[in-house]
Amino acid sequence: MAVFAALIAVLGLPGSLNVFGNAVPITLQTLGVMLAGAILGTWRAALAVTVLLVLVAAGLPLLSGGRGGLGVFAGPSAGYLIGWIPGAAVTGWLVERAGRSPGIVHLVVACLVGGVGVVYLFGVPVQALVTGVPLGATLWAAAVFLPGDLIKAVVASVVARGTQRAYPDAVPAVHHERLRTGGGR
Repeated sequence: MAVFAALIAVLGLPGSLNVFGNAVPITLQTLGVMLAGAILGTWRAALAVTVLLVLVAAGLPLLSGGRGGLGVFAGPSAGYLIGWIPGAAVTGWLVERAGRSPGIVHLVVACLVGGVGVVYLFGVPVQALVTGVPLGATLWAAAVFLPGDLIKAVVASVVARGTQRAYPDAVPAVHHERLRTGGGR
């Protein structure tokens, strides 16, 4: 879990990109959220993201652009950040349902539903509230993220599938099954 918290932080190093005056930047960190869900499964992914966000709240500059501290949870991207936790969990839950060998299509769908849909479900309303922009206009502004998020979902799925082929124990359902049968961590 610590490795994935670190991975998400590292994916913020390239910085962020604000397009079309949007108050929320485009970053690579959501790729890490999707990867966490696809590789770690429900609870471990949610915990990895929670660890990262606790460190951010403590003031560590782990978000894109070196942002950190409690202030980021009062800004326009606060809902997206909080949405990372259930987004990673839903992604993991969907991947766990795919069994011992999730296909690439299932992985992409899981990443899109959890890593995009759930994150937007939290992010867009909070962004609208914080910025004072109507919900419909905020949703329209968030559409600029969709092409990049689709690419990130595909990349996360390809990486997760490759990881699972090289290391079958990395499949969340296999890990979950081992825990149920007492086969170790």
